Parts: sequence; structure tokens; C-alpha cells
Amino acid sequence: MKVEYTNRYNDTFTFTLQEDGNILWEGEFQYCRFAWPNVYKDAYEKYCADTDTDERMTMGEFKKAVHEYDDEKFEYTPLAKQYGPLVYSDTKSICMVDPSGGPYISSGMDMGMFEDEFKGRIVRSFVPVETGYLIQTYGKFDHLEDRDIIGGII
Repeated sequence: MKVEYTNRYNDTFTFTLQEDGNILWEGEFQYCRFAWPNVYKDAYEKYCADTDTDERMTMGEFKKAVHEYDDEKFEYTPLAKQYGPLVYSDTKSICMVDPSGGPYISSGMDMGMFEDEFKGRIVRSFVPVETGYLIQTYGKFDHLEDRDIIGGII
């Protein structure tokens, strides 16, 4: 299955579903933004070591707090100053690609917006290839396939 998409600058991109469920994205990427995912593990481990168990934030709360900026003092919060420098980008993994004129695609997005047959293919990451990017995907419900039945309860 091959689908064409034309952006607002009349650049045409093609999306081709591969046998393994990934999607080959081809087109002109001369003017393009991309991003790497943040890695919070080291910062969160240090935060947990420094904080009493009863007062700890969850990882999700920490991911927000470590970037907080105090608009009244015009500076980062004490937590962000202390642990923010420990957050870094995983430059070996691309999590967002945005060619000039679109389409903007990032990890976690459902590719069904381009074609019904792609529905449920969720973007994991991007791998550069000669003609564009291989969009690595997983099925929306793949996590339900590997479960054990315990005591007759699923």
C-alpha cells in the first residue's frame, strides 16, 4: 500500500506500508526539523536518591517539574536548576520529523491520519534512509498479545 501526501508547498511525499508493519516515508527533506527524545533516567535516579520516599514525585510528574520556569523570578525553579542539567537527548534516536510545509510526525502519533489502512500503526521512531525515513511503528494493541492466563482470569 502506497499513499501520496501533498503539503502546503506542493511537495509530494509517499508513505509505503512495509511487510513488517513499518512505513517508508519518501520525499524531499532538504528543509526539515527533527528532534531527539529526552532521557530522564539519570536525573530521576539522582532525584530519588536525594528525596524521601514519601515526598517523591512520579516519573511523569518529575518530567514536567524538571523543566519548570518561574515567570516572576525569571529563572528556573530550584528543582529544575538541580536536576535539569542531568537530562540529555538520545541523539541515536529520532522522535520527530517536520519537513517545511509538513507533515509534522512524531512518536506516539497514529499514522491513520494519512490512510485508513495505517490506522493503529503508532510511530515509535524514525530511521534515516537514502530516500527519506523509515517510520518504525507498533500496533496500537500489540501490548495485549503477550499475556498469561492466571487462574482462568485474563
